[in-house]
Amino acid sequence: MKTPQNRQKKVAAVFGATGLVGKELVKILLEESDYSKVKLITRRLLPAISPKAENILLGDFSQLPTIESKIGADVYFICIGTTIKKAGTKENFRKTDYELPVNIAKMAQKLNVGQMVVISSIGANIKSSNFYLHTKGEMEQGVAKEYTGVLNFIRPSLLLGNREEHRAGEHIASVIMRSLGWMMVGPLKQYRGVEAAEVARQMVEFTK
Repeated sequence: MKTPQNRQKKVAAVFGATGLVGKELVKILLEESDYSKVKLITRRLLPAISPKAENILLGDFSQLPTIESKIGADVYFICIGTTIKKAGTKENFRKTDYELPVNIAKMAQKLNVGQMVVISSIGANIKSSNFYLHTKGEMEQGVAKEYTGVLNFIRPSLLLGNREEHRAGEHIASVIMRSLGWMMVGPLKQYRGVEAAEVARQMVEFTK
């Protein structure tokens, strides 16, 4: 039986490393002694932040197979998500929030990645009439169909934190949630806003 002192250290791959949760997740993983390397799959080159970090560039995520030889890992963290407003169309939103996570799941299965932790959304349900929640439900179903390893979904409500991009609607909602979230008790407690750093910590806890 392996002890904490001699157990093998893990390699993580983070998809969506520059996003609100992804950035917090990377910080935690780089400090975690359980991980010897953290692969950051990004569209743009990132500043060197740690000897443990390996930045793997992928300009177009539809070309995922081209970096197959570089993204072997013990754990895949998927922190990918957009908004319909940013995506421009429902079709583009679906490509990011459904097709991309499912394609990553296929790659994880092919490369025998032991575990995946995926950000979804509270209320995700394939039976929902809400397009966003329906798509998230489809994503969960699609990922689970393609990947047979240890799989965890985390379903946060409104994410709180400092984004690089400005989303006016989410900013207003964040201010309100920080001010009045304490009033949401009982069944409504699950809909309180949650700090991105807390979501990142929960993702790492799944892999302990």
